[in-house]
Amino acid sequence: MLSKRRGYPLKTPSAGPQGLRLVLMAGMMTVSSCTLGPDFTRPASPDVPAYTDKAEAEHAVKALRLGKELPGQWWTLFHSKPLTLLIEQAIKHNPDLQSAHATLVQAQENTSSKEGSLWPAIDATGYATRQQISGAQFGNPNFKGSVYNLYNTSLGISYTLDVFGAIRRQIESLDAQAEFQRFQLEGAFLTIASNIVTTAVQEASIRAQIDATQEMIASQAQQLDVIKQQFELGSTSKTAILAQQSALEQTKTTLPPLQQQLAQLRNRLKVLVGTFPSTDLAAQFKLEEITLPDHLPLSLPSKLVEQRPDIRAQEALLHVASAQIGVVIASVFPDFTLRANVSTIATEAGNLFAPGSDIWNMTANLAQPIFHGGQLTHQRRAAKAAYQQIAEQYRSTVLTAFKNVADTLNALQYDAEELKTQESAQRAAHETLELTQTQFLIGAVSYLDLLTAQHNDQQARLGQIKAKATQLSDTAALFLALGGGWWQRADLAKTLTDNQPKTKKPTSLLEQFEQFRTGK
Repeated sequence: MLSKRRGYPLKTPSAGPQGLRLVLMAGMMTVSSCTLGPDFTRPASPDVPAYTDKAEAEHAVKALRLGKELPGQWWTLFHSKPLTLLIEQAIKHNPDLQSAHATLVQAQENTSSKEGSLWPAIDATGYATRQQISGAQFGNPNFKGSVYNLYNTSLGISYTLDVFGAIRRQIESLDAQAEFQRFQLEGAFLTIASNIVTTAVQEASIRAQIDATQEMIASQAQQLDVIKQQFELGSTSKTAILAQQSALEQTKTTLPPLQQQLAQLRNRLKVLVGTFPSTDLAAQFKLEEITLPDHLPLSLPSKLVEQRPDIRAQEALLHVASAQIGVVIASVFPDFTLRANVSTIATEAGNLFAPGSDIWNMTANLAQPIFHGGQLTHQRRAAKAAYQQIAEQYRSTVLTAFKNVADTLNALQYDAEELKTQESAQRAAHETLELTQTQFLIGAVSYLDLLTAQHNDQQARLGQIKAKATQLSDTAALFLALGGGWWQRADLAKTLTDNQPKTKKPTSLLEQFEQFRTGK
């Protein structure tokens, strides 16, 4: 079944009196034609009441709002302006996104090209020859022959009648291929946007870990100075100085790997937005500047298959396979082709259109497969098997999609619990460290107690930073699993087309011809 959005039928082109008769006759046959093969029907949404089982649903994240639509620009829910600017830059410059867009345009143009097969093909030809003939050609060698000019113009029309819908099924298949590429584009953008968000969160996490490590280094260096003063006063041993010096150096060794990770994350962000690693990226991310949304929108399970780009892309492939069954079935039936040719011929160019110079012919061809050694039967079976294969792939994609959502929901449940525990542990460890430092100064605790308190405070703070970053990343993963809200914003393909630089329109006939010749 042809897509309604393409506006069938097309306008009938003018082809002169003979061509018009041919088009009218073909049109009458087409009206009475049929389209063989199955008409595609979208798979029904699975009858699933929830993403997780009942026990887990009772402990669902309180901030979730079931049935609330995910916004098209879901990344704005993190309230980070630099993050939003980076994604806008990626829309304009990311090469993977531009490549997916070009592939979509190619698929759409292939469909439009095939639509031309629904109408007659009209071609004009002309030639001029100068020829010498000899009497020997006619059995009279004594005739010296003569030289003459011959001019000819011709207008040819050919039309393959789509009586059994083979061409329409091919167009339907190409249209579904374009739909597949459209959702491949949406999927590519969703992946890029998600990668930018998670990379920004990782950068913020690493920056926070670097800050915490540097503060710990400063604190341990200050503590080392205190221990040295105590040693000079004779209130502590050389062993305490060496132990504190060792702890300080060990903490310093954790800093270079973090700085390396930060540099790699910055390079990854630059490439994601379509720039070279050597370029400067103004945006810098801090963990306290990326916040969780107050409420997390959660689409209904019945809507997930309509909103996930990967499911919609797989559905388009299923449509392609369905249309191909129709193409194979139609190939068993007759193929009708009409041709007409109107020509003029004269020995002088000025007489090309004089009375009596015209010649014409019309032909009708019929091709009916009779015996192909079982080839057509096996092609039909293969087409049906291909449809079944893609149907199972579609089912697998749906199951994976529901698993993705369930996994992220479970992760968010435990993220909230872990963050709460880590924050409590961090407060307790920091209070313990402050108390231990005070007690150490007055000799109430050993130096080993101080080292333990320092280590516990450092680990608790790093754990709290990582827990918060994990919660932010899992929130982005939930938005990714829900489909990214593409249905809530302007068409991405149109946005990318509008962002392309405008070409200058030709101002002269010569420039127009040159543009047509080069295809630019």
